[in-house]
Order: sequence, then C-alpha cells, then structure tokens
Amino acid sequence: MVYFQKRTMNNTTTDFKNQDPKQGTAPIDNNLTTLDSRFNQTLRNVQGFIKGRSFPGKILITRSDPGEITILPSPRVDSSPSENITGSSKHGDDTNEDQVYRSKPDANTTEKQLKSSMSNSENTSKESPRFSMNTRATDTARIMKFTKVLGGVNVILDKLRELAWSGVPHYLRPNVWRLLLGYAPPNSDRREGVLKRKRTEYFDCVAQFYDVSDNERTDEEINMLRQIGVDCPRTVPDVTFFQQVEVQKSLERILYTWAIRHPASGYVQGINDLATPFLVVFLSEHLEGSVENWSISDLDHETISNIEADCYWCLSKLLDGMQDHYTFAQPGIQRLVFKLKELVTRIDEPIARHMEEQGLDFLQFSFRWFNCLLIREIPFHLVNRLWDTYLAEGDALPDFLIYIFASFLLTWSEELQKLDFQEMVMFLQHLPTQNWGHQELEMVLSRAFMWHSMFNSSPSHLAT
Repeated sequence: MVYFQKRTMNNTTTDFKNQDPKQGTAPIDNNLTTLDSRFNQTLRNVQGFIKGRSFPGKILITRSDPGEITILPSPRVDSSPSENITGSSKHGDDTNEDQVYRSKPDANTTEKQLKSSMSNSENTSKESPRFSMNTRATDTARIMKFTKVLGGVNVILDKLRELAWSGVPHYLRPNVWRLLLGYAPPNSDRREGVLKRKRTEYFDCVAQFYDVSDNERTDEEINMLRQIGVDCPRTVPDVTFFQQVEVQKSLERILYTWAIRHPASGYVQGINDLATPFLVVFLSEHLEGSVENWSISDLDHETISNIEADCYWCLSKLLDGMQDHYTFAQPGIQRLVFKLKELVTRIDEPIARHMEEQGLDFLQFSFRWFNCLLIREIPFHLVNRLWDTYLAEGDALPDFLIYIFASFLLTWSEELQKLDFQEMVMFLQHLPTQNWGHQELEMVLSRAFMWHSMFNSSPSHLAT
C-alpha cells in the first residue's frame, strides 16, 4: 500500500468534518415501530422464499397461468423520457435493477432460515420465467414514495434513507446520493445555488493545485501525482469506459485535488476505486444505455466539469466519515478487521477455527474489502445497488461494513472449510462472484441487517 502525506498548506481544507446526517431523527418509539415493521416484512419474505413462493424482495414466483398476468404501464421519467422502470439495466445485468427492490430486512429472521433460503435459491431461480408481472404495481408504489419524499420543499432525510436502503431507481440515484451525502441541501430552494457555489469552489481548487507546472510542486507532490497517474488506468480494468483518456484525467484531477486538501492522509491506493461509482452515477444523468458503450466525448466541457465537481465533493463527504481508514497505517481499517474476526467467530466458529488452524489471518484478505468497499470483489453492475445501502447508513456505515463483510465471507463457509491455507488465499483473492445478480447481493445485505440487529445492541458481542 502506498501512502503520501502532504504538509498543511495555506487555503487548504485540512479538517475532516464529522457531520451526523441522522441528527433530528424520530423518537425512539417511532424507530422501534419502524424496526418491527421491517422485521415482520423480512420474516414474511424469507419464509415465503423457503417455501418456494418468493425471493426476498418484491419479485414473486407464482404458479399462475401466464395468461393471468396483468401488466401495468411503466411510468415515464421527465429527465430521461426514453427510459422507464422496466427498461434494460444500464450495466448489463440480466435482472433489471429497478425491478429488484428489496424490503429492508428485519431482525427476527433466523440464521437457519437464511441459510436454507440460500440453498434453495438455485432451485427456485429455475422458476423465474413465471415471475408475476404485478411486481410493477409494487414498483410503481415505491416510485411514488420516492417522488413524494423528493418532491417536498424540504426533503426529510430519515425517510429518504429508509427508502434508499433497499435500492434507488437509477434515474433518481444522482439526486438521492447528493442528498444522502449532505452535498445537496434538503431545502430545494437553496439546492441550485449551493451546488453552483460548491462546483465553482472545486474549479478554483483545480486551478490552484492541479493546473500548475511541476516547478511549483514539491517532490512529494510530484511523486503523489505520478502514483495517481499510474493507478488511474488500473481502475476498474474490466470496464472499458474507464480506459478512456478523458475519464482517467477526470479521476486524476479529483484524486490529486482531494489528496492536496486532505494532508492528514494524502493519496492512498484504493481511493481511486471509491470515486468510480460517483462518476458512473452522475454521468448517467447525461448518457444512456450500457456504461460499456458510453463515450465521455459526447458531453460538453461544462457538463464534464460539473460531473467532476460533484464526484469530488461526494467522495469527500464519504471519506469524511472514514478518515482514519486512510491516515498513516490505516488504523481504522485494522480496527474493523479485528471486529470482523470477532463477529465471524461468534456467528460461525468452525470456519473461524479452521482459518486460524491454517494460519490465515483476516487482515490478509479483508483489508482490501475495507479499503475498496468490495468494489473489486463483485461485478461492477452491482456496485451502485450496494452503495445505495452504504450511503443510506450514513455515519453508521463503518460499523455496518463489519456485518456486510461477515455475511459476504460466510457465503462460502462450507467451501472454505475444505481448503488449506494456499487454497483459501487463492479462493478469497478470486471469489466466484462473476455471475452474481441482485438476488445474491440482497441475501448478503439481508443477513448483514439481521446480524446487526441481533448483535449490535449486545455490549460484549464484539471485543474492543
């Protein structure tokens, strides 16, 4: 891992902000009521799945005659008239992202039920041609909820987080992410002015720090810029869009400007991956079709600059909540890796014991997970859905990552227990997720939520 640290400069933002996007939350009683509601819904979802009737979420398997299917019209979107909620996934997934909304899982679902549902997933997936198209009615209701929350003069962020946790329609995602990260203000009257001011501020930073000759940079800054220039072409190498020169230059400007303005950490390899979801999401407001077919040259300079500025500020907001993940020696990540080991030991002691007997340390494989937030571990077309949940968690994200990664790891518990040290290392470095779809990702998130609800309130479930 390569670290670059930058001394404090004048006119440089050096402090990390510890904003709490969940301030002003509802009273505890209301939260408990909401939790109970989620709890009951997920219990019904998983129980139905085990019985072969439904997948967790809102795609239902029915045994009705296809002639009985009722197809509801898909709502059009003003910002993108050619797209609707049942259109093709932008990233080539066989399952349409906007059709696979999941109800946020609940705590009462037992681990045994979830494991059973996973073992049945292959069999039930064979029935997929008999999916009921009445899922569109459910999706339409969900779209209406988003529209209602986003349509007010002041967006209630708690309600938006509740909806976003289960997935955001792709055409609403750019605005939702800006709001969840605190980049765009909840007040719609102020939003345009704030975004314009923040974008101008970014342009000024680029002019001050990036658009200068090497003669005006220190040796440390030159080395840092050179390392960023090496890493950008390696970013998401399996997606050709990121191999475009202008895309790489945008990433370079974003990363270098962020590093200069955050000298406590500087640039750390892996941060380049974290900028990519923002770039894709904000470009999706202007480019249609599969990301593989996008060409950034189709956009004018002003549009590209605004997208770049939005990526910079959203990346900054995300990293503000994880500042010690990227400072020297990355103590925040090391702490979470230790907690991950403790959690896995509590949930699945046999696999934890097997890994210890084989001499496999959790740091050897999970460090990259925490450093890149699983971007390198799952197909890129699933990253945006995963990040809906990340951003909905807000300041609680670092702790919730422990549960997501435990759920992710234990997906292969049985397989790992049959492998020796070298085989486990190779397996964990090349996880068989290339054919994953939304169903597999939703199961990971469902288990994570269940375990978080079961263990997080227990004072001794994780060592500190």
